[in-house]
Amino acid sequence: MGSFDELSAAIVDDAGARVDMVWTPQSDYLVLPEEVADLHPALKAARIRWAEWEISEGRRQMMLFGAIFAGIAIYSLASGREMLAFGPLGLAALLFIVLGLIPWYQGRKRLIRARQWVEGSLEIDVPALRFETWLIHEKAPVTRTMLWILVAVGLVQILAPANLMEQVDRGGLTKVDGRPADWWRLATAPMLHGHWIHFLFNAAALAYLGRRMEVLVRWPHVVMVFILAAWVGGEASSRFMPNMPSLGASGGLMGMLGFLLVFEWMHPALVPESSRRRLLAALLLTAAIGIGLFRFIDNGAHGGGLVAGMLYAFAVFPKSSSAKRPNETGTDRIAGSIGLVMIALAAAWTCWVLVR
Repeated sequence: MGSFDELSAAIVDDAGARVDMVWTPQSDYLVLPEEVADLHPALKAARIRWAEWEISEGRRQMMLFGAIFAGIAIYSLASGREMLAFGPLGLAALLFIVLGLIPWYQGRKRLIRARQWVEGSLEIDVPALRFETWLIHEKAPVTRTMLWILVAVGLVQILAPANLMEQVDRGGLTKVDGRPADWWRLATAPMLHGHWIHFLFNAAALAYLGRRMEVLVRWPHVVMVFILAAWVGGEASSRFMPNMPSLGASGGLMGMLGFLLVFEWMHPALVPESSRRRLLAALLLTAAIGIGLFRFIDNGAHGGGLVAGMLYAFAVFPKSSSAKRPNETGTDRIAGSIGLVMIALAAAWTCWVLVR
């Protein structure tokens, strides 16, 4: 930027929130824009605009999915179908909440806070902002590899001649007498998803939780926690939800969330408290959605995976007040490499059962 005014204008016009670090002659290194008091008016204007956009987008999504929900409800009543057993109805309700109501509510809160700012008194949580900015810029190649594996299986699902019900029969977690119908389904079911929205939710969770884990505790534990939690989640699903076939990586992802909740609580110097609270909020939101839409969500897999990830953190990482990240050992790398091969083989096996 050629001048301070140009920098301020870039922040105001920054629709994609790409200006996350700045340099000024008063600082020796890059800092957050929030740490430069003279940029606060520009930040206030930008955040008001972002909040207003979020409110507008949330309102639009609520109208869209509310109309879809109403249409499905009317259809189910007219056709005599049981509303609580009608899958699309639960999906519409979930999208109404996640894509509409929550963004609208968050936008309203942000708009109120932004309008209450007065010049020179911008309230910011610098440690949390620094942590999140650092996290975004750190590399996480193993998490990216796991994402590409899920994408590859998703493409095979789309191109496979079998429809969704046939895919569930071929590779999903079907159950018999409270146990998996076949042991290998504990490996193939986490690779499959029931809907593209289901896939996007899980992919977004893997991208964030996997990166956070990979940066904080190194890559082998991302792989090992995912495998352990997906397996335990599948076993829990078989026992506690024996009449519902299951698909998706949610058990493994909940294991990552449970791991991070415990690990960050036991290593408070690594992560700011406000950032840790966001993980707890994510857990509470997931629990609320699971309770509200229990007919459509595998709470057994969620709960089993969550507990497995928490126990892993307790068992592997002792409590510490150090701000230094744990180092990976040779044993960790060997176990992680074996685990990554297992995930790739599970994906290949899943693709094979879909197209055979």
